[in-house]
Amino acid sequence: MQKISSYLSVLVLALALGACAAPGQQPGELEIRSGIIEQILDVQLSSSHHAGVGAVVGGLAGIGVGSLIGAGTGRDVAMVLGAVGGAFAGNEVQKKYDHPVPGQQIVIRTGSGVLVSVTQPVNPALYKGQRVYVEGNGDAARVVPR
Repeated sequence: MQKISSYLSVLVLALALGACAAPGQQPGELEIRSGIIEQILDVQLSSSHHAGVGAVVGGLAGIGVGSLIGAGTGRDVAMVLGAVGGAFAGNEVQKKYDHPVPGQQIVIRTGSGVLVSVTQPVNPALYKGQRVYVEGNGDAARVVPR
């Protein structure tokens, strides 16, 4: 029975990994298109900090400190209070570092006449009318000078 379970687990893992592959592209391939910048707009990008990490780390630290206090139910109460207080403190600390980042929304007209819009961090080397490459697609797309 354990052997069948192992084979089934391997099959499910293989199917899950196969579903993650992008259709039409091999792993490691990068789609590159070329064009001319039609427009550049200044935008604000959300911070790269992961929401909630400060609260989780603070809560875990609070539990650790609370476990050092007292014994029995007093220790349990200290751990709960430490978790709540640590989560609150960790969330407040994270808010201080969670500021938007300046970015650009760049509209490119490709050689085939299609308009492509890419939002990315500021690249001061880009300007309207410049010939550029659009590397990648989706959220990973970036505009770079030719």
